[in-house]
Amino acid sequence: MIRPAAALALLAALCGCAMPPVESGGMAPPAAVARPDPALAAVLAGAQRTAEQRARDQYRRPAESLAFWGLRPGMTVVEIGPGAEAWWTYVLAPYAARTGGRYIAGYGDLAAPNASADARKARADFLTAFSDPNLYGRVEAVNFGTTSGLDVPPASADLILVARAFHSWARQEGVTDRYMAAFARALKPGGILAVEQHRAPEGADPKAGTGYVPESYVVAAAQRAGLVLDARSELNANPRDTRDHPFGVWTLPPIRRSSQDGRTLTAEERTRFDAVGESDRMTLKFRKPG
Repeated sequence: MIRPAAALALLAALCGCAMPPVESGGMAPPAAVARPDPALAAVLAGAQRTAEQRARDQYRRPAESLAFWGLRPGMTVVEIGPGAEAWWTYVLAPYAARTGGRYIAGYGDLAAPNASADARKARADFLTAFSDPNLYGRVEAVNFGTTSGLDVPPASADLILVARAFHSWARQEGVTDRYMAAFARALKPGGILAVEQHRAPEGADPKAGTGYVPESYVVAAAQRAGLVLDARSELNANPRDTRDHPFGVWTLPPIRRSSQDGRTLTAEERTRFDAVGESDRMTLKFRKPG
């Protein structure tokens, strides 16, 4: 059965329009009909995306999620910590190139005194992977971390995407608040902070190290930074995910960790966890007032 919020998100994605705002705990009104976004459709179908990346669309729903967050042609988009996988980069960078926008990655804090050679190589490898200007435009990478914050000018970003990072930040005292303040500073008035994050049950400890954090943890941190919860969606919810796995969220696909600290999954357990699919995720949209 398709949940109402998910159905609305899918309709919005297919028509290429942004989801109407949803107040905290509320439901969206019917989506308005708009012309399709051919640039996004072409990017999602593009040869730059591997079969493995496309296979994850059923769990990460890029068309629906980007419509919900309000991605539009010509935006300056900042992706926080794309990592080696760069799953969203293969969508966002070519979209920016096709629509006259700008793509920036917050990738490594190379200004930090302890910045390693591996960190410098990782950023260099990232820029090399996205160096085709005909496909990706001019991909930029800036410092992001506890030393630099987010190294972009104030009020310069239309949309900042944070995908599956809060569980790492939550284990370092004060880091989430510091980064949220940096995002608020970087966003233009009216700009969007888009969040995709593994979701723990309410009341769970965000520092537990399971890879999941409660939705309220993210909302409260954003609000302390002066951002407003514009909408929330269940389009990336997974009711099959019990969120109590032997190796945390990494037990599930795509990581599929099967052994750690002397504990090894049986073949039956491995099959059962694979059947869950990817994690239950919150999908949140915050806006900078103004």
